[in-house]
Amino acid sequence: MDSRFFELEVVFSMKLENRVCIITGGVRDIGKSISLKLAQEGAKLVINYFSNAEQAQSTLQEVKALGVDAILVQGDMTDAQDVQNLVAKAQEAFGQKIDLLVNVAGGLVQRKTIDEMTPEFFDLVMRLNLTSTFMLTKYVTPHMSKGGSVVNIASQAGRDGGGPGASAYATAKGAVMTFTRAMAKELGPKGIRVNALCPGVISTTFHDTFTKDEVRQNIAAATPLRREGAPDEVGDVVVYLASDEASFLTGLNLDVNGGLLFS
Repeated sequence: MDSRFFELEVVFSMKLENRVCIITGGVRDIGKSISLKLAQEGAKLVINYFSNAEQAQSTLQEVKALGVDAILVQGDMTDAQDVQNLVAKAQEAFGQKIDLLVNVAGGLVQRKTIDEMTPEFFDLVMRLNLTSTFMLTKYVTPHMSKGGSVVNIASQAGRDGGGPGASAYATAKGAVMTFTRAMAKELGPKGIRVNALCPGVISTTFHDTFTKDEVRQNIAAATPLRREGAPDEVGDVVVYLASDEASFLTGLNLDVNGGLLFS
C-alpha cells in the first residue's frame, strides 16, 4: 500500500493529567516554573499568590496557554482562614478531591544576625516558611486519597545553616525537612507521599535581592557543575516527585544544588 495513506499516531502521555494541584507562591521564580511544569504535564492548577496581582495574572495566562484549567487565589498562607479559603476555592473549581500540594511560599525576609533579630522577626520567618507548610498540609491532605502527593520546598540552608544573617531562614527550612519526614510517616498509611526539595543557589530574584554578585560567582565556581541552577531544573524534579514515577519515594529531602553539598 502506498505509504502516503499511512498515518502515524503519536500519543503523548502526561504524567499529571487531570490531577488537581494546589501550589502556593506559584507565580514567580521557582514557583512560576513549577506551575508551568505542572501545567505541561496536564495538572489542573490552583495557584496561590500573596500580593502581586499583575504578576499573578501574567503567570495564569502562560499556564492557560498550555491548555489546562487553572485559577488564581490570593491569600496569606500564614493565616488559617486564607488557607481554608484556598482549599474551598480549589474544591469549588475542581471538585472535592485534591491530588497534589506543592508548598513553595516562603522567604528569607532580611539578613539579620542574632544580635539584630527581634523575637517578632524570628517568629515572622518561622511562620512564613514553616507554619505555612504545616497549615497547608493540615487543611489539604484530608481531601487527598491514596496516590496523593505533597512536595515541600526546603533549602540547602536547612542542611548547612545558610549564609551570613540567614539563621532564622535556615532554621525554618531545617524544620520543614523534619516535618516532611514526620508527615511521610503519618500520612504514608493513607497512601499519601510527602517529599521535599533542598535547592542550592538557583538563579532567581531571591538571590538578586539577598546575595551579592561576588558571593554568587564564588559559589558557582565552587560548584562541581560550575554554575547556578535554573528554576526549571527545580520544576522538573517537583514534577517527578509528584508523579507516579516516584510512587515508592516518601520522606525524601532531595538536594538540587549541582553537587555543591552532598548529603
